[in-house]
Amino acid sequence: MSAETWIAVVGSVAAVLTTGAFVPQILRTWRRGGRDLSYGLLVLYLAGVVLWLVYGLLTGARAVILANAAATLMVSTNLFLKWRTETRGTMGARSRRPRIALDMDGVMADTLKKYLQAYNQAFGEHLTLADIEGHELEDAVPPARAAAARALLLAPGFFRDVEVMPGCQEVVRELSQRYEVFVASAAMDVPTSFDDKFAWLREHFPFIPPSHIVFCGDKSVLDVDYLIDDAPRHFPSFRGTPVLFSAPLNAGETRYLRVSGWGDVRRLLLGGETASPSVAGAPLAAVRTT
Repeated sequence: MSAETWIAVVGSVAAVLTTGAFVPQILRTWRRGGRDLSYGLLVLYLAGVVLWLVYGLLTGARAVILANAAATLMVSTNLFLKWRTETRGTMGARSRRPRIALDMDGVMADTLKKYLQAYNQAFGEHLTLADIEGHELEDAVPPARAAAARALLLAPGFFRDVEVMPGCQEVVRELSQRYEVFVASAAMDVPTSFDDKFAWLREHFPFIPPSHIVFCGDKSVLDVDYLIDDAPRHFPSFRGTPVLFSAPLNAGETRYLRVSGWGDVRRLLLGGETASPSVAGAPLAAVRTT
């Protein structure tokens, strides 16, 4: 084989490899989108292969023409697929309904009321909501009883028959007409509660699909617009708008937007108004939600 033939073979193989290198990337962009690709890289590369194509046409170099025509097609395809997937993603995010995540205990379910009743019955006490203001119940009891008080939550069926918070069912049903509603419970605090909580939600809120029930530990992972919760510990890393549901444990919290019940939630999210941060009992200051 002559030297000229070897040169032609090497050039052809190089052209096939450098051009074909874009095939796996085209398949990846088709399946997963092109977020990992830079528009700058693609545009500069496309400009380069187009200029090489022009050079090949001007000089009559067939190998250069074929290789760079194929490369132009592949880079253009990659660029188009990246633009299409990102445009669809942006349009989908804009067109979806706003999302709300609702805490369960203390917001949808009056768990604290049952907990107080169980504690008072177990220890012959008469604790009231006023007695535990600013504290979790477990922190308000004598240290010697802390473990026993905690054990009340682990009793089989404890979460199964908790009362629904007043007005909750009606307002959540109304919310579901305008928003995508999720239930987000930090059930990892009491892992034995999963079955009871799921059964409770299916009984009282059958219009919330199981796919929208989230048992988690860290609620900052939620991709929602609003999080309504009575525990401010979930808010600092949350990326949406936190809404603090008034409860004895958060009585001294003033950093977040606050609602004092489901009537406030209705006015906030269904009455064409939202609110600025306020303390318990203060009126909701109107600003637009959407």
